[in-house]
Amino acid sequence: MRAAIITVSTSRSEGREEDTSGPALARFAEALGAEVTASEIVPDEQSKIEWALRHYADSEHCDLVLTTGGTGFAPDDVTPEATRAVIERDAPGIAEALRAASREHTRNWMLSRGVAGARGRTLIINFPGSPKSIGEAGEAIGEAIPHAVGLLSGRPAAKAHGH
Repeated sequence: MRAAIITVSTSRSEGREEDTSGPALARFAEALGAEVTASEIVPDEQSKIEWALRHYADSEHCDLVLTTGGTGFAPDDVTPEATRAVIERDAPGIAEALRAASREHTRNWMLSRGVAGARGRTLIINFPGSPKSIGEAGEAIGEAIPHAVGLLSGRPAAKAHGH
């Protein structure tokens, strides 16, 4: 399973802040058995986010593209809009599970607007922007990701216990 990590942050793309979320998301992907083949920081600009998502799905043929950042209510939080523009099929259960997992950790959990979906054989998931939130949310969906990627690729995926 090949994965790309995209950190969405203008300040981090300009080098004004250190990116701790991208590396946290890469560690999460590697724990799932993914080979992280690319990690990139892009500014909070919809066209640049869309370009990166298309690039890793269409040109690099990644099985999984995970984003971190840009999913809140600030005017420049446009990661969900960029993701919706490039996915072909929505995966609302993944986004719902990410939000539900954050519920016990933050009273503002419902302000996360992250989405998930498929573009061709690539699964794209918007994660929250903080390393702590990535761990909390990732725990809720980690088991399902390899199965979803297997289904998208047309390869039979191992069934989870009890299913």
